[in-house]
Amino acid sequence: MLLCEIVTTSAAVAATPARTEKIRLLAATIARLGADEVAAGVSFLTGEPRQRRLGVGWASLRDPPPAAGEPQLSVGDVDDAFDRLAAVAGAGSQAERRRLVDALFGRAVPDEQDFLRRLMLGDLRQGALQAVVTDAIARAVDVPVKEVRRALMLLGDPGALAEIGLRDGVEGLRGVGLVVGRPVQPMLASTAPDLAAALDRIMPAAMEWKLDGARIQVHRSGRDVAVFTRSLDDVTGRVPEVVEAVLRLPADPLVLDGEAIALRADGRPQPFQVTGSRFASRRSVEQLRRTVPLTPFVFDVLHTAGHDLLDRPGEERAAVLAGIAPPDLLVPRARVDDVAAAEAFQADALSRGHEGVMVKSLDEPYAAGRRGSGWIKVKPRHTLDLVVLAAEWGHGRRRGMLSNLHLGARSGDGFVMLGKTFKGLTDAVLRWQTERLLELETGREGITVHVRPELVVEIAIDGVQASPRYPGGVALRFARVLRYRDDKRPDEADTLETVLALGPVIAEPDE
Repeated sequence: MLLCEIVTTSAAVAATPARTEKIRLLAATIARLGADEVAAGVSFLTGEPRQRRLGVGWASLRDPPPAAGEPQLSVGDVDDAFDRLAAVAGAGSQAERRRLVDALFGRAVPDEQDFLRRLMLGDLRQGALQAVVTDAIARAVDVPVKEVRRALMLLGDPGALAEIGLRDGVEGLRGVGLVVGRPVQPMLASTAPDLAAALDRIMPAAMEWKLDGARIQVHRSGRDVAVFTRSLDDVTGRVPEVVEAVLRLPADPLVLDGEAIALRADGRPQPFQVTGSRFASRRSVEQLRRTVPLTPFVFDVLHTAGHDLLDRPGEERAAVLAGIAPPDLLVPRARVDDVAAAEAFQADALSRGHEGVMVKSLDEPYAAGRRGSGWIKVKPRHTLDLVVLAAEWGHGRRRGMLSNLHLGARSGDGFVMLGKTFKGLTDAVLRWQTERLLELETGREGITVHVRPELVVEIAIDGVQASPRYPGGVALRFARVLRYRDDKRPDEADTLETVLALGPVIAEPDE
């Protein structure tokens, strides 16, 4: 298939607000992809190259001259070029990447160049989120959506999903199982404004501490251990403490879900910035583990001793896990049958410095890749995961640094601005933030630098208030930065509907 067909489909998908029409357009294109190009083609339609990280920045994509004449570039040509880009490393890598980019863009007509530029920078914004593409795959291969969604949760890769579906149909998709060593999309939690609201939805319930750590999924087969992040990146080499802890367990093979967190000497949690910095570091790991050790905690088991547990009730999985892991490796958990017991458990978690509690169904299976009602997180403060849309140059001691962040929530296929904040930013974060935002710059207006909506930041707020200043009709009250969420994609940020559901909107004060 020629790349121009993907480009045409992408433009048509972006132009229609109707989900059913998006699915129809995507399905028609997916069905025409050849067997050797379907994985790449589907990845392009989801807005993320199959190779994920290409090491290419905005500067190298701005000015390559386009090809003349009719489109000639194929999906396979682009995928091969991305393979070569992803493999570049070492001395001279910047020049080699620029050469490869110029060679690729020199074969692309203007519309293709624009598509490739946005695809490579993660800024496609065509409204073809993974859920829409998943439904389109189901339509393209003519199988029930539920079969496709389950296979995707176990594969974690829409391209591989389409490949199997087009080749082997529903039987091939049903044959997809959990494979130790291949990460599973993690189960996600919904949010409740307070404990009472969560218990209205689940009671009796299991409650666990809500740790402010880094999500980990750990796979063990013999002496081989692999550790994956929430976004399914392999970070095994960064977390030797996790590897060692899992190797001490009696069960094999094994797949566990949990968190890694940096603790103080007294057992209280370090600020997330400490955990996040340690978790993200690829260098001097042995030295860092001495100065900032990570402590793993597990709260779920998906596979053990040859048996998948995904479809087992939550209480049953918890019992299996308790028989495998020692108490110091388990996230503290208790069954509660009344509000008083739940409040006591929450108070204990908060007194120990943790950010809140999880309320979990006793009966729910492990709904990988979904934010369902089986897990509910409750924090004593309102927090939102928002996307940085722009930033303003600071003044005073912040002169020369991008400081005041413009924050947006997801709305439809784009983002709607909710307000600004410069609070909660340390000098180290300001320096990093300035460098990163300039890499994402798309234009300037006065002191404001507009950026691609790529960075997700966790914001604490005291509530929301009605405001005609912003297109969503509401503004954040007393917003402050807690941390950047490197583990989240922009399409996982909170929606405007989530913001409005936090509670009553306070009227904007008179000025």
